Amino acid sequence: MTGGNKSDTDIGDGHIGLAVTIIALVVIAIASGPRWALIVAGCFTVWFLLALIVIHIRGGRGGEALGRAFVATFWWGDYISP
Repeated sequence: MTGGNKSDTDIGDGHIGLAVTIIALVVIAIASGPRWALIVAGCFTVWFLLALIVIHIRGGRGGEALGRAFVATFWWGDYISP
């Protein structure tokens, strides 16, 4: 992300990160039970909410703030995309 603006690539990377997170949560639920899957999902939820709060405090509003928090949470999808 450059200049605080999200690009289509950043959103795409976020979607890849979200998809991998969902797959990992399913694997964790199968291997260790739903308790650990809920703990991991809770961690991602807390991270998203913290990012949303910080973006809101810094002036982000509405859909822009949600998009930026989404990218801030799942940006690492860039590292696994081709």
